[in-house]
Amino acid sequence: MNICIVGAGHVGLVSAACFAELGNQVICIDNNSPRIAGLKKSVMPFYEPGLEELVRRNAKKKRLSFTTDLKEAVKRCLVIFIAVGTPPKENGEADLTDIEHVAQDIARYMPSYRLIVEKSTVPVETGKWVEHTIKVNTRGKKKFDVASNPEFLREGQAIEDFMRPDRIVLGAESKKAKDILLELYKPLRAPIIVSDIKSAEIIKHASNSFLAAKISFINAVANICERVGADIAKVAEGMGSDKRIGSKFLNAGCGYGGFCFPKDVAAFIHIAAKKGYNFQLLEAVKKINEEQKNLVVKKIESALWNLKDKKVGILGLSFKPGTDDLRFAPSIDIIEKLKLHGAKICAFDPQAMEVARQVLKDIRFCKDVYETAKGSDCLVILTEWNEFKELDFKKIKRLLKQPVIVDGRNIYDPDHMRQMGFKYFGIGRS
Repeated sequence: MNICIVGAGHVGLVSAACFAELGNQVICIDNNSPRIAGLKKSVMPFYEPGLEELVRRNAKKKRLSFTTDLKEAVKRCLVIFIAVGTPPKENGEADLTDIEHVAQDIARYMPSYRLIVEKSTVPVETGKWVEHTIKVNTRGKKKFDVASNPEFLREGQAIEDFMRPDRIVLGAESKKAKDILLELYKPLRAPIIVSDIKSAEIIKHASNSFLAAKISFINAVANICERVGADIAKVAEGMGSDKRIGSKFLNAGCGYGGFCFPKDVAAFIHIAAKKGYNFQLLEAVKKINEEQKNLVVKKIESALWNLKDKKVGILGLSFKPGTDDLRFAPSIDIIEKLKLHGAKICAFDPQAMEVARQVLKDIRFCKDVYETAKGSDCLVILTEWNEFKELDFKKIKRLLKQPVIVDGRNIYDPDHMRQMGFKYFGIGRS
């Protein structure tokens, strides 16, 4: 099929490259001219394993192209995916301004029937407003369908998630829209759930909010474990072995981050409030996540006594391994809180250093783990990169001013670390 993806962010660019890999002719559009110019040269705007190779291969085969010209793309493509940003406002509500502007432009440019598909994470009833916007701007003269196709792509594993999904959710309310999308996704041979548009929109927010709740729950249990001397790793293993619960998202730590979970939890709370429902459960999920970051700061403070003028080495800045994304990363809040206490920060991340230099000020960026450890009073793990699991701890102990490790991701064995002579502080582990 001829399809276009509006938006060259994480969702849009990965989707465009993967749809091209499936044999479609794909145009990826963005109004960020420097980004499009870079993509034409196969320069990726962010780090995602395997993405550069996928883009290069499909661009070379002329199945994938990049442009800022939405008008030409809409004229050529039957299916138009909207994958622009929906950032949170101060009250947690999703800002849908870009969705509206894209819908207006599509309406002006489409010459005949088009299928417009929501790919961005949007609040329920957005499909209704997209349909209304297009009708108003075409004055009802053009036939079209609106559908919802929420994404479930994890940063760091996005290509795998697209090509081998657990399920594909299609919100389509006409036979034509349903048939087009079923044909488009047929090569993936994945389970497909077809629903009305509103149900598809809610599936995305409900899924992410549930996973966030699972993380906050295990972090709350971890706090109890610390108070009674239990081990959250064993508790999580026992819980996760129950097939009704499952082991994923049961890793206690310094809290969830990224652009999806914090944004979607806040948006779902706001959606519920607009409809007269007080989503107290998600309010608690959000509160626990914020408190978890404070907990890490308190652990560092208890290990070092006074934080003023203490040098704290931070390992890991991205919100999770496999990405350079710092949006809503716990590291940002933790670092800012440490700075308020007068601590001096040095930091290292395997992939996020370039992005971090634009986001974090008044800290020293190091070339590797060992430079970060040198002269530090404490080493703090905030992202569970595999590189951090296989370190020369004898060397690290020599480099540290004090042999203190605060493990905000529980990647080390407490007994082993203490046997090596470290003062070790994990999350929910005695």
